[in-house]
Formats: sequence, C-alpha cells, structure tokens
Amino acid sequence: MNHRFHRLTQIQRRSSESSNTLIPIFSNLCNLRNLWLKLSSSAPQPSLPLKTSLLAFAFATTPLHAEVRLPKIFGSHMVLQQGKPVQLWGWANAGETTTAQLGETKQSTVANEKGEWKISLPAMKAGGPHVLKVVGSTEILLEDVMIGEVWLCSGQSNMEMGLKKLHIGPQEIAAANHPGLRLMPVKNRWTSRPQDDIEGTWKVCHSQTVSEGGSEGESDGFSATAYYFGREIHQALGVTVGLIEPDWGGTKIESWTPPEGFAAVPALKEESDKVQLANPKSETYQQRLQQAVTQLDQWHQTARTALQSGEPTPPAPNLPDELRGPQELQQATALYNGMIHPLAPFAIRGAIWYQGESNMGDGMRYADRMKALVSGWRKVWGQGDFPFYFVQIAPYNYPNHPPETAPEIWEAQSAAARDIPNSGMAVVNDVGDLNDIHPQDKITVGKRLAFLALAKTYGKQDLVYSGPVFKSLKAEQNQLRVEFDHAHGGLVTRDGKAPDWFEIIDAEEGGFVKAEARISGDSIVLSAPEVKHPVAMRYAWSHIATPNLMNGKGLPAGAFRSSVESQQNWISHQVPESKDYSLVYDLDLTRLGTSIHYDTDKHKEIGKPFDRIAYTLELQDKNLRTRHLFVSMDAFTDDLAKIGVPTIASGATFQQNVSNLNVFSNVKDILNGKALGSGNIEFWPNNYSQANSANIPGATAERYDGGDQPIEGPDGYGSMQVHHQGSGQTLFAINHWRDGINADVGIGNQSTGEPDWTFAKNASSYRAMRLKVLVRVRR
Repeated sequence: MNHRFHRLTQIQRRSSESSNTLIPIFSNLCNLRNLWLKLSSSAPQPSLPLKTSLLAFAFATTPLHAEVRLPKIFGSHMVLQQGKPVQLWGWANAGETTTAQLGETKQSTVANEKGEWKISLPAMKAGGPHVLKVVGSTEILLEDVMIGEVWLCSGQSNMEMGLKKLHIGPQEIAAANHPGLRLMPVKNRWTSRPQDDIEGTWKVCHSQTVSEGGSEGESDGFSATAYYFGREIHQALGVTVGLIEPDWGGTKIESWTPPEGFAAVPALKEESDKVQLANPKSETYQQRLQQAVTQLDQWHQTARTALQSGEPTPPAPNLPDELRGPQELQQATALYNGMIHPLAPFAIRGAIWYQGESNMGDGMRYADRMKALVSGWRKVWGQGDFPFYFVQIAPYNYPNHPPETAPEIWEAQSAAARDIPNSGMAVVNDVGDLNDIHPQDKITVGKRLAFLALAKTYGKQDLVYSGPVFKSLKAEQNQLRVEFDHAHGGLVTRDGKAPDWFEIIDAEEGGFVKAEARISGDSIVLSAPEVKHPVAMRYAWSHIATPNLMNGKGLPAGAFRSSVESQQNWISHQVPESKDYSLVYDLDLTRLGTSIHYDTDKHKEIGKPFDRIAYTLELQDKNLRTRHLFVSMDAFTDDLAKIGVPTIASGATFQQNVSNLNVFSNVKDILNGKALGSGNIEFWPNNYSQANSANIPGATAERYDGGDQPIEGPDGYGSMQVHHQGSGQTLFAINHWRDGINADVGIGNQSTGEPDWTFAKNASSYRAMRLKVLVRVRR
C-alpha cells in the first residue's frame, strides 16, 4: 500500500501561549460558591470532600490555547456514510475560524467560547479515496478517506470475540485481505461523565490489522461477528464498509444506555430518575448540589469557629455520591459515557448488537432495556430510526440459573424485535455450544445479521432473512395448531426427524409435557396422550434447547410460548357486561415499584358522570394458565383520580361498603353472579392492622382479611382490596406495590397465610399481571 496513506500531516501554526494562565485559576478559586451549576466529574473518582472536588474543578476549567483538533473517530482510512451529510466537529481556539474541505466541497465556521466547532458538509456518493483537509491555527490532512457504508458494532463478549479466538482463525486471518473493509476498534473505557473523544485508529482490513483489532488492542483480533457481517455487506454491495467496534465482555445493557434512552421508557422511570440526578444539566441535580453547597457553607462557618476556639473541626462534607454519576463499569450510562457518546453524531447506516448474557434474570424487563438503548442511541445520533439488528443469545448450560431463565431473555429479545421500529433479530440456536458461552461459529452469526441488513435496509427482495416466526395458536379438540410466518419453502427439520422441543399443558392439572409434533403445511400440530384439554404450549423452553425446526431456506425458529385465544380474552367472551364500560386505567403489574406508571391513563379525558366502577385482573402463571376476575359495583366516588391504585399522590383512602356487586371469574371457589349484594373495599397507601374496627361481617381481628384497619402515617405497606361479604371472599388484592416483584397479588382467598394475601410477596410467581379500571358512563 502507498506509504502516503499512512501519513497524517499536521502543520503547526502555534500562537504564543499566554503568560497569565494562573489568573483564571485564582479567579475560579475566589468564586467557588458560584461553581455548583457547572460542577461535574469527567472520570471515575473516589469520594472526595466537596471542597477538594471544587478545587479540582477550578483547575480543570482553566482555558488554554490549542491547535485545531479532531476527535479520533476521524482519521486516515476512515469511511464516511454515503448519502448522509458529513458531520465534522472538533476543537480550536475560541473565536478561531476553522475550514474543512472534502473533495471540492469547503465550509468554514468559528469556534465558540469553549473552543468547540461543528461543520456539516453535503452528502456524497460512494467512492474515493478522498482527502479531508481541516485548517485553523494548524492544518490536518486525512487521506484515503472513503465514502461507503458505516455500521456500529457493539455488545459484550460474543461481539468482542476476535478472529484469533476461532479454531479457524489462522486461515481466516490469512485470507482477510479486504481493502474495501475498514476497521475502527474502540479502546475499552468507562467514565462517570460523557466524554468527547475515544482511543482508536481506523485501519484498512488485512491480515495484520484484523489480528491487532479488539477493543483493548489485545491479541484476540477484531470482532469476528462484525468482520463477517461487514465482509458480507461489502461483497454484496461492492462499496467500502466501515465497522466501528465499541464492545466489552461481561457488560450489562444498562451501562451502554444514554440518559435519553431511560427517559424514553416509562417502565424504567426509577432508573431514569437516578441517571438524571447525576446529570449536571438537570433540575434535580442542581437542587441537590445547592443543598451540598449550603452544607459546605455551614461547615466553613463551623470550621472558622473551631479554629478560633481551638476546638476540633468536624470533617468537611463529601460531594453526594448520587451526583457523581456511575462509579463502576456495570452502572447505568458508564460505557455510553466513555465509548458511545464520543462517536455521535458521526454518520452511520445502522448498528448491530450482540449482548444479553450479563442480563440473565431480567426476563421481560430486558425488552424495556433494549427499547431504552435503541431509542437513546437514535436520539443522540439524530438520524431518525436507523436500522438496529441484533443476535438472540445462543443456548448454553448456565450453571447458576434455572433452565427457563435464558428462554425468558429470548422472549424479551423477540418482543424487542417485534416492538422496536426498523429492527430485526438473528436466531442462532442451531449454532450454539452448550459447553461454551462463546460459540465458535461466528460466520453464521455475521451472515444472518447481514441477511437482515441486505433485505430490510438495502432492499434485496429475493433474500430470506428470517426463520419461522410464531403467528397464532388454535385449539382443535385435544390438539393445538401452531401457525408460522416466514415459513419460506415450507417447514422442515434440519435432521429429518419430527420437530422437537415442543411442550403443551392441560387446562386444569399438571405441568408442561413433551408434545408429539407433526408438520402440516405452515403449521405444527401438537398433542400428548395425557393432555385432554390443551390450553398452552411452549417451544425450546430451556437454556440447553437446540431445536431442529427451520424453514426451507435453512433458517431456524426461535423460542416462544403462547396460550390459546380463549385464555387471553376470557373476560370479553364471558362477561357481556364488560362491553358497557369505558377504560380509565390500564396497568402492567409486572412493573410495579415506588411509583405507579399506567400504560393507559384516561381519567382526565372521560369528562362524563358515571354510575358504576369495575375492576378486571388477569394473572398468568409460569405455566401460562390465566386467572381472570371481573367485579363491578355502584360508584363509591365521583373522582376518577381516586379509583386506581391508592397511592399517596392519588389521595385515595377508602374503607367502606360497596353495593350491587357483579362478579365473574374462572377461579375455583369464587362466587359468580349478578347482584350479589354488598361488599367492601380497603383502598389506602398506609400500613394497616388486623383490627376489625369497621365491624365487617365475617372478618376477624386475628388475621388480615376484609376487616383491616389503616394506620395513620406516611406512605406505608398499601392495600387495594375488594371483598364480598356474603361469601367471605377476597375477590382481589394488590398490596405492597412499592416493593415491585415482592408485592402481594391474588384472586380469591389465599389458601395459606393471610386470606387477603398480605405478606404473600408472590408477584414474581406470575409471568403476566394486568389490572384494568373501568367505569360505566351514565346515559
């Protein structure tokens, strides 16, 4: 290769440095009390006294003259995204004019008071090589700049796994001479505050550079998954492809997620609030820092008094930990700050992602975390909904997790692929290694990611990119029929045997049992001799499942589970009265926590008087059996804000009788019917005792039931219960919602323990929980 392609020339035009650089330091020290609005730490630090932190900040903000500079994401041999404006940014002296020229296009701008500048050049077509020239007080020449396709390749160790770790690594590396493939490994770094630069260098792909790759510059080589993905895209499109590789083994998705992502997902509000408290631009940060500064002022007064009196001086207050940002690798935003934030808004076509093993145990919450990651990245890049393709983690015999833990992550990944716009998932359960969490076959992984990109992003219409995807489930007497989309060429098995890893369950008794499965067109028909009334099924529901079902193009089906439609919509089929009601609140109880965030909240929209209130509760256990309850009653309040979960904020506290109960449920022992007489509700956010001060018929002061007594005081345990007095039944209970997965949730009397489910701590035993609150509007 021509030696000039390795040359980066900087022609220095240095201006003389000021001899007065100490003046701003002393000026800052004299104004410490005014620094709280600006205080932030750019790297992880031990807890320091607030005074020391302020001193460090004063020195760190001292302005110095500097040559014009670009972040390291720009360099010789880089690839700029075709068809998108070229966003350039960097640093120079404040007020200095900086000019950028790429090809025949030239633009100039003036650096702001912080020495920052930005230039946007028009979009260009694929081609090159070009020279990028940036001129200010110094001159930068970047050579061998190509215009093509740029992809961000991120995740944990399976993305990080380099070519040299593969058994076929030596021959693959020897053949890796692809000048149309450019590699940008990003050095591992986590920080407490967003950084403005990374460590990394663009390289032309050949045997030496793929060996040198890896996020730490270690000997494992460049990401094998990213390499095979990029090679496939390059060979298919015939344009230069740039691969940016920020990844780190063993890391959680939260660490890669920006604040904007947490803020975009209501289910992650508690995490978002913590992140915002560490954001110097947020109101909560500034309020908390003002409190800290006030404490420091008070300490100064105390210290002066102690100095004059000769008394001991108390320790100076520390900067509160919650203001310092992440203090270790796995905390929210840590890797985003150090490895992702410095890359935006470098134009990209899209991103590929291989991660999830470190979030084992998150279950469906992982889908929320993926939504936060993707929405956050898209917001900080400002390129709209760019493509995001990811790998469903492979089967592996996890030693410290139950067999269903991995399937729950697979289910969450499938939900993310379904719900996140312009996304897709590569299923790899046929190329895993049950004894190695890092499977060797990264060629298949890279190719399947490329299939997604080529078909969905680049419009290759004749390319099959997905294996069979669950479409519907129907009951046919003592059988279940599972229908699939994407059965291209028909359903087949890769070993020619009957489809395996299917299980079904009876409506009433027993657990899941192995199903006999046969292919019928684009469907699978399931049955088992011991299951007379099947209501649900699951597929590949174990971390060691390596199922054989695929489509005619050889792409596998991923794990899933489902119940029949009658299980899912029982209330609409069995309770005609429900059609007369309007939805006010809809709440996913799997997302309970210190704050209640309704999926639907229409209490300000209805605006009409109502005469009845109804509650529906659906609880699906881990075996996909669903318990349903519908209960309606005469309205006990005219304030819609007080008929939902009785939080402190709602102002709802009710310990009273309700009349004309209508009850419908599929739970045994629940008395069903209309006009069942009176009941009572126990709605409050407080702690409570067994004392039956309201003299509820059938209740006792010896246990927690329908006759409990709220205790005045601050936000406490909390109770949301409806009882039927005639049968002595707790119709439903939702208690201690602040404790999330340890909340108490149930329909009917609890068979052991307290009848009203107090102290049950059973919310985590359900796969799905949903509460709906409805009203019947007067006509």
